[in-house]
Amino acid sequence: MKSDQVGFTAAVVTVSDKGAAGEREDRSGAVVRELLEGAGIQVERTAIVPDDLEALKELLSELCSEGLNLVVTTGGTGLSPRDVTPEATLAVIDKEIPGMAEAMRAESLKVTPHAMISRAVCGMKGTTLLINLPGSPKGAAECLGVVMGALPHALEVAAGEVSECATEPPASG
Repeated sequence: MKSDQVGFTAAVVTVSDKGAAGEREDRSGAVVRELLEGAGIQVERTAIVPDDLEALKELLSELCSEGLNLVVTTGGTGLSPRDVTPEATLAVIDKEIPGMAEAMRAESLKVTPHAMISRAVCGMKGTTLLINLPGSPKGAAECLGVVMGALPHALEVAAGEVSECATEPPASG
């Protein structure tokens, strides 16, 4: 649901066993929240959950059913046996948006070769956009920065506020 005062609404979900157990400060979730709010997106919900597939699927489904425009996860996108964020996201979304995840990986490869092992997924559940980010504060900020320019238009289209993709014709000359 669109908020009249600050634009679109979002939830930030940190996926971390240690964070959920109170053994680690949630710095990545805080960074993501700050960046979203700086862009005029109102963060209405935050959560820190363990790397548990069923619990994460349930939470993501719940958040999407609340009418939020955007759900951003941080953590759980790597190769660890406990990393299940992409699987939970794929189980919840109706359609994948591979270009967003591909763009994040491509830009991240300029910074670290470890970007190629990210399994982050982006997609839509109804009118809610879901974006998986890495668990490190630096990686989460960098990847969110990559897609931030496309977010307003993506959220407008998803909410039904724009009926077609607005594109600029190529410059001639």
